[in-house]
Amino acid sequence: MHLTTLLPLAAIALSVTNTTEAQVPNIVIFNTDDQGWSDLGSYGAIGYETPNIDSLAAHGIKFTSFYAASSVSSPSRASLLTASYPLRVGLPEVLAPEGPKWAEGRNNMGLNPNETTIPRLLKPLGYATGCIGKWHLGHHEDFLPLNHGFDIFFGLPYSNDMRPETASFYPDLPLIYGNETIELNPDQTDLTIRFTEQAINFISQSLENTEPFFLYFAHTMPHTPLYVSEKFEGSTENGMYGDVIAEIDWSVGEVVKILRDNGQLNNTLIIFTSDNGPWQVFGNHAGLTGPFRGDKGTTFEGGHRVPAIMHWPDVIPAGQVSDEIVTNMDILPTICSLNGIQLPENKIDGKCIFEILKGEPGAKSPHDAFYYYNGSNLEAVRSGKWKIHFTHNYRSVLKPGFDGDIGSYHFPKQEEALYNLETNPGENINLKEEYIEVFERLKKMGEIFDADLKQNARPPGHI
Repeated sequence: MHLTTLLPLAAIALSVTNTTEAQVPNIVIFNTDDQGWSDLGSYGAIGYETPNIDSLAAHGIKFTSFYAASSVSSPSRASLLTASYPLRVGLPEVLAPEGPKWAEGRNNMGLNPNETTIPRLLKPLGYATGCIGKWHLGHHEDFLPLNHGFDIFFGLPYSNDMRPETASFYPDLPLIYGNETIELNPDQTDLTIRFTEQAINFISQSLENTEPFFLYFAHTMPHTPLYVSEKFEGSTENGMYGDVIAEIDWSVGEVVKILRDNGQLNNTLIIFTSDNGPWQVFGNHAGLTGPFRGDKGTTFEGGHRVPAIMHWPDVIPAGQVSDEIVTNMDILPTICSLNGIQLPENKIDGKCIFEILKGEPGAKSPHDAFYYYNGSNLEAVRSGKWKIHFTHNYRSVLKPGFDGDIGSYHFPKQEEALYNLETNPGENINLKEEYIEVFERLKKMGEIFDADLKQNARPPGHI
């Protein structure tokens, strides 16, 4: 059954245009799944259009060096909500339900309920907090969104491919409302529509109650297997992948519409980004990374560097493009700054980027470096235009799949290297010998940070 049988959808045309102006901004975070850096019109997408998201970029700020803290799902999502590198909160690997051998020991884990998350920080200010879409931070009740500061949850507890149809060892895929499973193996062709309905419902009810709101809208797409509604099937020139992105763009447009119709768009910080780069072993069912090497699951730019747009007309000047290093860990401390909230007592890694958002002259990245982890292993470090790689093996697509079938990998060796990302975003011209002092400086930075992070890592939640 649809959630609408449990929680009636409020009319989109809810007449609350004269709602008392909020003292604090509403916040909406769109976090897509496996969307590549160039998979939006404003980033150079070909074969489909994203006018609603592109409008946010045109009237806000577009980041070209925005990083997910991990190139895979669970760790990246933990980082966004806690402002910490995945290893710091004990979740450096992807979580899964019972079954897969690659995730043994991880099916009883989740984000520790003692961690401070964005919704936990906002609740004392009177925010309504909603989580819609994909969670993937622990599927047991102790780890679901309602135990991390969210008032509502409607979505999947983990990735949409973790189901019996993909592999017999997976249990049935639950669709959850609150803490209760309301369906098993839901029809995914209408999930984006259902998620959007519930996002609108949550916003409508918050406005009706004159509550500021925080909506974390984590689309399950374009993670494979791809699904799209009948309305968008065949709507683009880029096949199923383009159709899926077009439907996500529609979804964003519906959220923007209810904000605009109710006089809340100017007082809402909207963030659009992706949890990591595209899963290119699926070929034409995966996205693209523009000029960058690598994809999901690697520490090359294509794995960590993702699209990111922020829109807030009352604060963010229109038409900005920033190449400053910014991460999904910076969202929490920035929200704290704009709301006058003290930072969490536990150590975090994110930094406030409010000056960049406001377009302050000369505003720079607050990060001396960004650290690229594969699980618990530090594999690369970026500082300014320079990026080093430590020696490591990485997975690389040997043969891409087609129309939903997975391709194959091989696992080459990456030697120690130094790359100039300004002139060589493809990371294939090794300048280590010419700039050995730069390499050694970044290597030392990485070694010091890695040792400190591992010494001060916090445990995940266990049942």
